Amino acid sequence: MQLSEAKKHLSVYHRVGCHLCDEMVALLAEFQDELDFSFVLVDIDADADLEVRFNADVPVVAWGERILFRHFFDEAILRQALQHG
Repeated sequence: MQLSEAKKHLSVYHRVGCHLCDEMVALLAEFQDELDFSFVLVDIDADADLEVRFNADVPVVAWGERILFRHFFDEAILRQALQHG
């Protein structure tokens, strides 16, 4: 299996200036190597549909279409999702 196939890619829906978003990114970064995942930041204010969908919920961490958690980092959910699919 190639590394690109093994690594899981998360999306972090956020907005600029959101302190909870900044905290979420910092916490996710702490677990990246251990749990072998990457993440991309998606600014909801750059997309009207995302802004409507996630306006009051940022930050939102998703794996594909599956939302793992909103607002606050949850290590147990992250581990369970990434280790058990």
